[in-house]
Amino acid sequence: MADRIILHCDLNNFFASVSLLSNPTLYDVPVAVCGSVEARHGIVLAKNEIAKKFGVKTAEAVWEAKRKCPELVTLPPDYKKYHEYSKKAREIYARYTDLIEPFGIDECWLDVTGSTMLFGDGEQIADKIRRDIKRELGITISVGVSFNKVFAKLGSDMKKPDAITVISRENYKQKVWSLPVSDLLFVGKRTCEKLNQSGIFTVGDVTKCDDAMLMRLLGKAGAQLKCYALGNDNSPVVPPGPDDIPKSIGRITTPPNDIASHDDVWKIFISIAEEISEILHSKNLYASTIQVHTRDTNLKTKEYSHTLTNPLNTSILLAKEAIKIFDANYIWDLPLRSVGFRVTNLKGDNVAFQADFFGEQILDEKQEIIENSILNLRKKFGADSLKRGTICDE
Repeated sequence: MADRIILHCDLNNFFASVSLLSNPTLYDVPVAVCGSVEARHGIVLAKNEIAKKFGVKTAEAVWEAKRKCPELVTLPPDYKKYHEYSKKAREIYARYTDLIEPFGIDECWLDVTGSTMLFGDGEQIADKIRRDIKRELGITISVGVSFNKVFAKLGSDMKKPDAITVISRENYKQKVWSLPVSDLLFVGKRTCEKLNQSGIFTVGDVTKCDDAMLMRLLGKAGAQLKCYALGNDNSPVVPPGPDDIPKSIGRITTPPNDIASHDDVWKIFISIAEEISEILHSKNLYASTIQVHTRDTNLKTKEYSHTLTNPLNTSILLAKEAIKIFDANYIWDLPLRSVGFRVTNLKGDNVAFQADFFGEQILDEKQEIIENSILNLRKKFGADSLKRGTICDE
């Protein structure tokens, strides 16, 4: 059987590139898209190639970036425009295949195995896409071409910007095995540290490891990692379906002032819960697990989770469960810089509920009836037509 032809398309410096379309006079200067310093979200979200040459890095504080590059111009993010251009890019991909799997807002895998009779081989298709993106959207893309998803992703990272890299059966040992093991998909910082401590520094080193050793180090992920290094990734390109269940829903909030009381946390939680509940209701989903996030003024981050006896999708009940988790775990040694929660382990509306003998389930059902009425009113009269008194401005 012939190999598949997989592309990984990565829009270069996506946030910065799209933001520069509205600021053409800044093309020749170092630019970074940053969160608001005033709202204490002052980190670099993206940077252009010129800023990158000064050593500006994503996720570092704006003041650190400006220390490296005093002439750095900072722009606010425009998420609406980023989603618009992400959609336009996927419309271009769809000219060449219907097998498109998003991997974030700016990356996608494409399976073009069935498209070669119309558009040429994988490299030719990649070049057509590269030219279309540049001509029609005004931004650039790097494309990896390979026989599996992992190597295609590696290829798109090898040459940037505006480039194509082919990793084939014939050249993958030369191109891939000398790379740092951290370049492999799903090898994060901790996994990399574990591997390095055992003398495993390159992708090629992984291929030489005993399976039992990798299992001891990483569990089942160790065996999977070796498969990736050997080019044995058979995972398909899976387009998202209309009924796909998200892995998690939630938000973290960093207010202008420190969070110093239980009441402050509750107001944030009820606001987040309303957003989560609306999404859950729209998709007929229930949440089985709640994860609470805290970050104190010393920037120490912690997360706490709890699995519910009965899944929920009602805002007030989600908020109550989240605050219960928070109260059971957080000691007020320091005020909080940010707090939030998300729901995971999501299930469809055919989920089974455990019966109770104390009437709590009846109360939950009453809350759900109230919640549905609130959502219907908001749909009819607007999102701001009905607000909880708890989160109204004083």
